[in-house]
Amino acid sequence: MRAAGEPGACGRPGCLKLGGNAEDGPALAEQAGMIVTVTLNPALRVRYDVPQVRYGAHNEVSEVSYLAAGRGLVVARILHAFGHEVVAAGLAGGAAGELIKAALARSGVATRFTAIGRESRRVLEVSDRSGALPTAYGEPAPYITTEELGRLAADYRRLMTGAIAAVLSGSLPAGMPPETYGTLASYAADVGVPVVLDADGPASWHGASRRPALVITAAPPPADPGALVAGGVGAVAVVSGHAVQVVTGDAEWLAKLDGPHQLARSRDAIVAGFVPGIALGWSWPDILRHAVALAASEASWSLDEADLAAYERLLPAVVIDRPRQRHRPPPRPSRQSRDQLRHRPGG
Repeated sequence: MRAAGEPGACGRPGCLKLGGNAEDGPALAEQAGMIVTVTLNPALRVRYDVPQVRYGAHNEVSEVSYLAAGRGLVVARILHAFGHEVVAAGLAGGAAGELIKAALARSGVATRFTAIGRESRRVLEVSDRSGALPTAYGEPAPYITTEELGRLAADYRRLMTGAIAAVLSGSLPAGMPPETYGTLASYAADVGVPVVLDADGPASWHGASRRPALVITAAPPPADPGALVAGGVGAVAVVSGHAVQVVTGDAEWLAKLDGPHQLARSRDAIVAGFVPGIALGWSWPDILRHAVALAASEASWSLDEADLAAYERLLPAVVIDRPRQRHRPPPRPSRQSRDQLRHRPGG
């Protein structure tokens, strides 16, 4: 029998019910036990379904759908589907921002966005019955002012009160300094909240320099995972094809699932799969088993409905190789230690 908080517990995979719901008032932000996801460049995904796309002609739209898009928002929806209490935070503005919040509310996800003056971006997808992939048009990200960035920092610090984990995920909008994730990671570390970082480019290495609990990257990793761990990152997860490698200060772990499951296409699900174990202190085998099974089961999900039967079926099928032990280099003596050795009695 699984203990509460372990993979598959509570009758819902990975679940640990901690109180609160999407209809709660402002006190939700400071409620203990919340996972906070941060999406700084969200998008409203607008999908048009038409009988047939005719370029250069008027097209009647048969159906319109709206979805809150952005890596952190996908992570929030998955965490909610698996029974975790989650708040989606970040930046949102204009009519598109209101529709993003409304779409998340329909999924049951609570939101605490910082308002911006400009319109959140939209991604328009046009799909017809031909079976071809949808054609997409993406708007540029809004410019974020210094004043808005300051309000974001204040809102985020309030959210860290009582949070059990923070997820910093996705790209940065125009005008935002690349060290933003690093600053947010530091705020969380100041109050003992572990950070899971999923970003690319300068935003990633700035965030990694502030010692998050976990950095997630696709293969091949842009930096040596061992060097990141030596620099203070708690662990680095590298997602590639059918496997996930985790490098910690003590060992290297490899988890895989045989079959046609493309984990690299399920990076948001992998991120969501790591979060509860990081927050609740699971063992690395349990963390990896949950994350890989969750990501592999995502292919059979409907929009907001997790396929829990597929997850439970895949959970015992995850293969975890025997960990390879890593040897830490001996710590370099500090200046004070060297001075003490230099001036020790009899030295």
